[in-house]
Amino acid sequence: MGNTIGSSSSPVKQDVPETWSTSFTEGDTAAHNFEVTGFSLLDGMGAGNFVSSSTFFVGGCEWDITFYPDGWKAGGGAHASAYLRLCNGELGLQTNYTLSLLGKDGQVFVQGSIEHTFQSAGIFWGFEHFVQKSKLRRLLSDNEDCVTIRCVLTVMRKHDTLAIPAPPSNLQEDFARMLKDEEGADVTFIVGDKSFRAHRHVLAARSPAFRAELLDPTKDDPTKPVKVDDMDPVIFEALLYFMYTDTLPHGCDLEKSVTLQHLFIVGVRYGLDRLATMCEGKLCQNINEQTVATALTLAEWYDRVHLKNACIAFVSSQDVLDAMKETNGFKHLMTRYPGVMVDILKQNLPSSIGVRKQVVWMQRGRTPISRNMKRRASRVRHAVLPSVCVLALALVGFCIPHPQRLLTSQPMLGFL
Repeated sequence: MGNTIGSSSSPVKQDVPETWSTSFTEGDTAAHNFEVTGFSLLDGMGAGNFVSSSTFFVGGCEWDITFYPDGWKAGGGAHASAYLRLCNGELGLQTNYTLSLLGKDGQVFVQGSIEHTFQSAGIFWGFEHFVQKSKLRRLLSDNEDCVTIRCVLTVMRKHDTLAIPAPPSNLQEDFARMLKDEEGADVTFIVGDKSFRAHRHVLAARSPAFRAELLDPTKDDPTKPVKVDDMDPVIFEALLYFMYTDTLPHGCDLEKSVTLQHLFIVGVRYGLDRLATMCEGKLCQNINEQTVATALTLAEWYDRVHLKNACIAFVSSQDVLDAMKETNGFKHLMTRYPGVMVDILKQNLPSSIGVRKQVVWMQRGRTPISRNMKRRASRVRHAVLPSVCVLALALVGFCIPHPQRLLTSQPMLGFL
């Protein structure tokens, strides 16, 4: 068989030893906008009564904005008060923040800045005389009874040691480039009318099946091209890309269910569980009347519980049983796994039988029969009952010719 597989300052002299340490301060900054609508309903609510924003997170702490329309305390009714409150988080952090009153189009009417160190949670700090009520009412009249309080908060942290952040990993990009450039490639795959160059030790490290084929010491000529039978070049190209990057390539072909089905099978057979699981997830998202039966066959054959549950839920929640029975995939499903109809009918029969009983009960003159009920009863007769017959035939041993393949054009990998 050969290699055939079935995919201007000069330095200063120092006379004494020296040591160095660094102290640096970093700050986390974020902004939160608190919109107060229907302000006229709040005006006159009394000193000490407030409204507060939803909480927001800055510097690992939880904060909110507290606004007193009639002032924080009695005697301050000529001004509205606004504060920043530490709701939860580390104590003793130094902060620097501004509170601004915004009108239409983000125009700033009032703004105040402050520095403060919060020593306990629940404590608020800000401006007792944030804005005069008379000025606020003029703003409201031009702003549809709505104002926005904006807080820009910086939480500062001091550190005694210098931490150098590591750049993000570029391992995937490097390996993808190595595959594309073919630099150092030492094995050639012939797939249909296309050839692919790759690195045997990369493939061997990723898949036990490739390891057994490519690192076999008994091979007469390990440099001989490896022919891949019965696999589409698109599938093999996607397989190689995944083995180098651990991700699926971007492309419209991978959104097609048939492509995903084949790539799923390849992932299972090559021991690439992540690839198989990723394809299974995409298959669950792309179930339709034409693919659900084939997807169910795959789920049963490879024991994929999530895919099976998604298929049964799709069939049970939509009136697709008739359309599904017309597909070739349904014929294969009934040939291989006729018992799967039990799981489907468990989801359909109880409600359907209930409809039948209710229609019979109505037809006896007790209740007028609605047109919708007649249609539902008709669907029971034409959709569910034939399925029961199919199931009954399967359970009593009705013989259906055994197909040679699970899928038409399924990739058959020789060394597997």
